[in-house]
Amino acid sequence: MTAPVFVVEEVPAGPEFVLDGPEGRHAVSVKRLNPGEDVVLTDGRGHWSQGVVKAAEGKDRLVVTDLRVEEEPEPAVRITVVQALPKGDRGELAVETMTETGVDAIVPWQASRCITQWRGDRGAKSLAKWRATAREAGKQSRRVRFPEVAEAMSTKQVAALLAGADLAMVLHEDRDAPSGALATAELPAGGSIVLVVGPEGGVSPEELAVFAQAGAHPYRLGSSVLRTSTAGTAATAVLLARTGRWS
Repeated sequence: MTAPVFVVEEVPAGPEFVLDGPEGRHAVSVKRLNPGEDVVLTDGRGHWSQGVVKAAEGKDRLVVTDLRVEEEPEPAVRITVVQALPKGDRGELAVETMTETGVDAIVPWQASRCITQWRGDRGAKSLAKWRATAREAGKQSRRVRFPEVAEAMSTKQVAALLAGADLAMVLHEDRDAPSGALATAELPAGGSIVLVVGPEGGVSPEELAVFAQAGAHPYRLGSSVLRTSTAGTAATAVLLARTGRWS
C-alpha cells in the first residue's frame, strides 16, 4: 500500500518537518501513525516529499524526517471536464469520483437546462464545496497533483475554452444524432482535451451549435445513457486509458 498523503502549503526540503494543524491532527489522532511509518507531504500542485514518521507529539504534531522534495511532471495530455451543475450533492459526487479517477481540471458550467443555479453566496459556497471535495479526494486517492476547480463558466466562456483546446468534445446522449464513439476518437499525443458533460436534461440544441462553432464534436460513451454525475468519471477513465496514463 502507498503511504498516506497530507497537504502542506509548501513541501519541506527537510531533513525534518513538523506537520501540525488540521493535517497533523488527522495524522496523529485519526490515522494514528506511529514511528517508522511512511508518509507523503504534498502541495497538491505536483511537488511532494516522502518521509518517515519520527514521532507523534500530543494530538496534532507529527515529526517527519528523511524528506527530499520531488516533482511529478505535468501530463502530456491534460484532461479538463466541463461539468454542468447537477442537483443536490451530485456535484460533489462527480468531483470526488473524477478526482479519484485522475482528471486534471474541472469547470462548473451553468447550462441552460440546469435546475441548480449558482448565484451570490450560494454559488460561492458551492464552489468552495467542490474545491474542498477535490482536495480531500486527491488525498484519499493519494495523488500529489490535485485537479484545479475553476470558477463557474457561462456557455460563452465554455465555448472559448473549447476553442483553445487541442481536442474539444461534447458528450451527447441522443442516439439519433450523429456522434463518434469516445472509445475510438482520435486523440492528440500532447496538449489539452476539453470534454463537456451536460445536465440531466441534456445539452440544448443552441448550446450544441455554439460549441460546434468553437470546434467541438459530439461523442457518446456507449449504448447506455449515464447520469451527469457519473458520465464525466466514465469518460475520464476512457480517456486516461487511451492516453496511456492508466497503463
